[in-house]
Amino acid sequence: MRSPSSSTVPPHAIRSEFSAAMSDMYRREVPLYGQLLDIVRKINDEILQQNPGLEIELGDLDRVSQERHGAIRLGTGDELNTMAEVFAVMAMYPVGYYDLSAAGLPVHSTAFRPVDREELARNPFRVFTSLLRTDLLEPEIRDEAEAALARRDIFTPALRELLALHRKQGGFAPEEADAFICEALETFRWHTTALTSRPFYERMLRVNSLLADIVCFRGPHINHLTPRVLDIHRVHRTMESMGIETIPEVQGPPAGCPILLQQTSFKALNEEIHFPGDDGQTVGGKHRARFGEIELRECAITPEAREIYDRLIAEVNREAKTLQQKAGEKTYRREYPGLLNRIFREGFPAWTHEALRKQGLGYFHYHLLAPEKRPSTARPVEVPDAPPGEQADALVEAGVAHATPITYEDFLPVSAAGIFKSNLDEQSGSIDGKAPNQSIFAEALGRPVLDPFSLYREEEDASVRRLLAAYRNECPETGADSRS
Repeated sequence: MRSPSSSTVPPHAIRSEFSAAMSDMYRREVPLYGQLLDIVRKINDEILQQNPGLEIELGDLDRVSQERHGAIRLGTGDELNTMAEVFAVMAMYPVGYYDLSAAGLPVHSTAFRPVDREELARNPFRVFTSLLRTDLLEPEIRDEAEAALARRDIFTPALRELLALHRKQGGFAPEEADAFICEALETFRWHTTALTSRPFYERMLRVNSLLADIVCFRGPHINHLTPRVLDIHRVHRTMESMGIETIPEVQGPPAGCPILLQQTSFKALNEEIHFPGDDGQTVGGKHRARFGEIELRECAITPEAREIYDRLIAEVNREAKTLQQKAGEKTYRREYPGLLNRIFREGFPAWTHEALRKQGLGYFHYHLLAPEKRPSTARPVEVPDAPPGEQADALVEAGVAHATPITYEDFLPVSAAGIFKSNLDEQSGSIDGKAPNQSIFAEALGRPVLDPFSLYREEEDASVRRLLAAYRNECPETGADSRS
């Protein structure tokens, strides 16, 4: 194995180059994505000009403009296992398990992303990766789907060789990293020629649109690439005013509730596809798969807060379903935000970062303020016997330290399912919801799925330790304890 050297390209550099190359590729394939980026950039620039203090809260303004998440759907455990190795080259690891079968979708998922704070700051590229659950299919359909998937290899021979080289060397030289990016992009590229016949595609479509999208094509074409916006409702209204067909509602918590993730999208494009025919000629058709998603990311919250969120969003969805059935989509679009806000105002206990922190419902970074940035009334704080978290809170209350929210880096299964379902082909069928099966997912993955709550807690604890160590060095007489 080659020892690390200055000639080895660090994973974050490969990740940044890969995400930029994928964005360029997707812009060429889906011109409407380019319009979306222009809308997002304009809104973000205006908000940042009006609120220069956001840089402290967001950590790095460059991160916002570069931030992307993609989504792909895989067909087999072997594909997932190799894809995990591709992402590991870029220091992206599986975080969270998402069961979408409860929403009638035959997939379960994880999110490959960086996990270290420094890696996230450099480039927080994420890919929401779904795996087909053939165990949810009827036996005849399952056999047909598996036979079709067995006929394809979504990775180029050159990419497989590069992965073997990476295993041997433990890294890539610059020219090897460039080749890796080029070959990996081929896996995510759109193909206008299907793998299967049109009748087979239509049979899969009647079972479920996601099944057809996974089984009938040559690879897991990236089905959306999502920029981060600082005002999700403004971008939603802007798309509507431009005549861009959007999903009916912004998914996630209501406006003004600074938690988790809000998402919207333009509807999936109905694109020309060529299906192979029996006579060697191709048969024309259409396929809906690729859409334009936008996201707003807020504060990561604790398991206790998440339980409240999940309960409230389930209540929202019950009322929203009734509203949509009785009132129609135009009225639903107008009234849904008020319904969402009413239920959350009645049920969610914290609507500011300060309230989330004081009630122990959110995760935060803590850092020591420079003496010149502290209020003139700030005094040394003596809390040597209190737990580290309470010491950190005392320093914040005294004006000696500052707390900023830890960004929620993950996804919401209800929102993901809602956007997936909003973009399904109108001929799509649905599967019967069944219990999650994380064990078969983990077996296919070949590595553990990391727990997002543990990652956020570890990140907060580490920041508390750094804060208390810095304060103890500054004021050793206070006895502040840096132990966790």
